[in-house]
Amino acid sequence: MASPAWPGLFFCFAAMVLLIFASISVPVWNKVTFLNATWDGAVVDFGAWGYTGSKRMLGYAWTTALPGIQNTKLSQTVFHNLTFVLVLHPIAAALAALAVLFGLCGASYSRIGTIFMSLASSLACLVTLVAFIVDLVMFGIARSEIRSHGGSAEYGIANWFTVAAFVSLLIGFCTGVCGIFGSYRERRYAAKV
Repeated sequence: MASPAWPGLFFCFAAMVLLIFASISVPVWNKVTFLNATWDGAVVDFGAWGYTGSKRMLGYAWTTALPGIQNTKLSQTVFHNLTFVLVLHPIAAALAALAVLFGLCGASYSRIGTIFMSLASSLACLVTLVAFIVDLVMFGIARSEIRSHGGSAEYGIANWFTVAAFVSLLIGFCTGVCGIFGSYRERRYAAKV
């Protein structure tokens, strides 16, 4: 008999994988970006840990990545500080991984594991939502500023990974809560005579 925790476990696992992909974006993995920009003939991709050609770091200056974009919204301190908030992606991935661990306990016919999976997935869902809102605000304004100053910019795939992870965690939470009320039978092993 299948455990009622399996659907929630599946969605939490999918969200964990998506958040890990978003977390290891540029410059760690050049295929995964939050924003793809062309500025003064150079292509600059932005990720959670930096931008094209930068070392891996938490927080970066837009004016360093895009020389000549001084005296815009991107040169304000608040946009530099928002890049530090991108650390929410790996935090959400860690919380989703915790939900997966609890889900494995729930799949082993333990209602307590499913309860903790639901709690961890709700927290991961909340952190992912905040991360996505920051992504939309920061990269949306950056995209607009770059375009209005003669460059071109498009959203990268990491934004969509974050959206998909949020939806997956939300479904994982809902199915986990439903799984709490499912039938859990303790495994009984017959003693050999």
